[in-house]
Order: sequence, then C-alpha cells, then structure tokens
Amino acid sequence: MNDLLPSPTRRQLLAMIGKTAGAAAMYQAMTTLGFASESSFKQEMTLKGAPAGASIVILGAGLAGLTAAYELRKAGYKVTVLEYQNRGGGRSWTLNSGDKYTELGGEQVTCNFQKGNYFNGGPWRLPIHHYAVFHYCKKFNVALQPFIQTNDRAYLHRTNHFNGAPQRLGDVQNDIRGYVSELLSKAMNKGSLDDAVTTEDKEKLLVGLKGWGVLDNNYRYVKSHDTSKHRGYSVYPGGGLMPDAQPSTPIPRDKLLNSEMWADIYNNYTVHVHQPAMFQPVGGMGKIGDAFTRECRDMITFNAKVTKINQDETGVTVDYINTDNPEGMGKSVRADWCICTIPLSILTQIDINVSEPMKQAMAAVPYDSSYKVGLEFKRRFWEEDEWIYGGITYTDLPITQISYPSQDLFSSGSGVLLGAYGFGEASYKFNSLTPKERISAALEYGKRIHPQYTKEFRAGTSVAWHRIPWSLGCYGIWSESSREQYYDTLCAIDHRIVLAGEHCSHIPAWQEGAILSGMDSANRLHQKAKKLG
Repeated sequence: MNDLLPSPTRRQLLAMIGKTAGAAAMYQAMTTLGFASESSFKQEMTLKGAPAGASIVILGAGLAGLTAAYELRKAGYKVTVLEYQNRGGGRSWTLNSGDKYTELGGEQVTCNFQKGNYFNGGPWRLPIHHYAVFHYCKKFNVALQPFIQTNDRAYLHRTNHFNGAPQRLGDVQNDIRGYVSELLSKAMNKGSLDDAVTTEDKEKLLVGLKGWGVLDNNYRYVKSHDTSKHRGYSVYPGGGLMPDAQPSTPIPRDKLLNSEMWADIYNNYTVHVHQPAMFQPVGGMGKIGDAFTRECRDMITFNAKVTKINQDETGVTVDYINTDNPEGMGKSVRADWCICTIPLSILTQIDINVSEPMKQAMAAVPYDSSYKVGLEFKRRFWEEDEWIYGGITYTDLPITQISYPSQDLFSSGSGVLLGAYGFGEASYKFNSLTPKERISAALEYGKRIHPQYTKEFRAGTSVAWHRIPWSLGCYGIWSESSREQYYDTLCAIDHRIVLAGEHCSHIPAWQEGAILSGMDSANRLHQKAKKLG
C-alpha cells in the first residue's frame, strides 16, 4: 500500500467494508415495511360457486380492482366496476405521443413525443420475483422484454467531487473492490484478524482477496493491465499498428471515500428488488393495464366519479356522477358486496359508512410524493457518444437519476430518457413547479452530466404524483408501527366492504402488491359470501 495515501477514518473503513451487512440490515427493514418483498404468489386462482345472483361492485379499474373483477366473474358473480378515468390500469400508466392530462391546479401536461416513443409515468420495471404480474402477462399475452437495471457504463455523479465530472459506475465499483481487498489484506498481514480466522483460512482468504480485488504481489491495488481488464483501459487494445493498450488510473482512494459514490452502487446490486433479471412490457408499462382492461371491458363504467359509498344489512349502494357531465343527473349502483381500491388519499374525502376503526386505519396511511420527467432527444447520444445501453446514472442533483431506455437499442433517430425521478424530500421542489418548469429544470441539471442535452433536446413531459387528481400521491407509506397498529384493520372485511390496492399489501408501490391484494380481497369476500349463502 502507498503510505502517502491518507488512511481512511474508522468510520469510513467500517462503512465501506460493512456495506454488505448494512445492505442486509436495510433489506430486512425494507421487507418489514413492505418494500423489496418477494411475491407470495404460487398459482392461479380457482374461485368457484358464487351464490346464485350474487353481485359485487368494484371501485377502481387499476390492477387490484381488475384482478378481483376478472377472478370473481369466473366464480359466477355479477361484477360492476366504476372507474374515475376514461381508461383502465390506474397507476400502470404510459404516456404516448399525443396524450394529455390536466393536473391539480389546472395545468395541462402534454406528451409531444414522436410516434412510437413513450414515457412510463408510474411503474417502469418488473422484478423477476413478482410472480403474479408475470402470470397475468403470460395469460393475457402481454409481450415482455429485458429491462437493463445495471450498466457499468452508466455514471455516478457528485456535484462537488471530481470537478463535477461523472464517473463510470464500473470504475467506481472495481476501485472500491480493489481498495477494500487491499485494506483487508493489510489488516490480515498485520495480524489484526488472528482472532477471527485460522492460519489456514488466512492464507485462503489472502489468495481470494488478491484475485477478487485484482491486487499485485504486494497486495496493493494499483494501476496495471490486470486492473484495466476489469475497470477498462485509457487506450484500448487495437490491431495492426494502432497504439498499444494503456492501463487506466484508479480513482484515488481518499477521493473515492470522500465522494461516497460507493453508496449508490448498492441501489443496483444489493437491494433484492432490483437484482437481475428485470423486465418491461414491449411498448410501455401501460400495456399491462390495457390487457386487464381488455379482459374486463364489459364490466367497466368509465368516467364515474364516486361520491358516496353506503352499506346496510343487505348490500352496498355506490353513488357516482359522470365526469364528462358533472352537472348531470347522478347515478347509483347497488350490489351485495363492494371491493374498494380507491387510493386512501381520495377515499378519506368520500362519504363512506364504515366502522370507526376502519376510518382510523384509512386516515393513518399518508401517500408519498414522487415525480418523473421524460425527455425526448433528437438522437440517442448516450449510445452513439458514450456507449451507454440501458442502465441508470445516479447523481446528487435534484433530478436524482437518469435512466437510459432498454428498448430500440442501436436504432437511429430520437429516443426518450427518464431525465428525473425522485421520492419524498427530493420531489418537493419538482412538485411545486409547473410542467414546463419541470422540463427546464431537468434539462438544466442533466446537462451537467450530458452536455448534449442543450443541442439534442426535442420534447418533454412529466408526472408529479401529488398533482394527479385521482391519486393525490404516488403510493401508501407504512411505518413498522403503523403497519402493526392499522394494517390488519385496513385489510379486514368491514361488514360488506373490503379494501384492496397496493396500500393493502406488503409490497406497496409495486404492481405485484396491487394484484396480490386484489386476489386476496376477492378470495376472502367470496368465502364470506358463500358462508352467508
């Protein structure tokens, strides 16, 4: 090791070496709160034997509602679905060329992309362990293609480090591995780990660290042809009389530690939900909602804004108005049972007579704030200039990340980047901007990473979820304590009404959670209906 390099602090060293344990702890916490959970889906539902003439009204044609509708009709129920929008799919939503919508406050958001380009305003990727989504995609013939989550050619970016220059994710990853191996080797050679490993284990570990970290014979991580085989060359091998290969220089250890770029790597590699392989529907995530809608179309009444939900001893009455004619005559639907998938952010504002514990549970789940900005460019410069094909760049700028399309690779012409995407505190600034201001901000920040933005930009669109009138937020937020106190009540059948949706799942914010919730509520309501005859 070069002793001229400053030694890392204990905090830095423990944070770096202990990242695996930290990620495991983070994963455990995320699972407790409902994130990153593997799906419990095992097999297709086979509900049978609905009571003669039994009816169910389902509120909301998102994936939870349409899953329940599809399965309950197979069981023999008369099913009616009321949907606020003029489409199905809910937050499984793709903006295509020519689409437009009005957000809270009256601003109109447009999508003026070239035909064939699209932007996923909601979900944008499917983890391989979300089995129910894949089951219905296969059943409904939704074509899928790989989604590239991790790409070593993408960037990690810190505004106040490396003069603001983005660093290749692969370079950072390989340098971290090399320095950790070097530091651990040094600790072993000084006898610091004698109490933890035997002499034989020490020898085996040193051999493993030398190979894993690409260390030299003195157990140092230094510039060499060997390290360049992993992190890339400054001049790549050529043919004929082309220049010979030149090894690249690792990022200095102290600068790498101080930048804390290494923390971003684990968004890709150690969070269970983002591990490969991941997938996406061909043509946009909205294709899943389209498929469910196609299967359930004859059950759905669109443009139906629910104004009151009233249950009594024999059934449920739902009042609604037609959003195309809000001043017109109100309508109502009467059914034996009701599955309500309306987001809690909206449902708590509707007149509904459920028990007091249910009302408290409904009010106990806030909705997270989130934003996305889609940017269309005249050419796919990230591929042509920088050889980035798919993957995600992470930055400490307010845009948080840039995701490169996994579809239409190597094609000529325009392409769309996810130019900004964040949650919680990171989203507050973008949610306060007008649609045009969001695009301008994403361009201004993004050009610090990709200077081509200014010349190549063509069009943009965005979604600020707290400004979406039919959801007023992105997804339900659970804490460990709120889930313990309210979750079972929220999911319980309240006389003749049961709730469903991603907020009624252990996988909130994911389509899998919505589908599983729809399946579970349908099954439990069916069992209760059969029992009562």
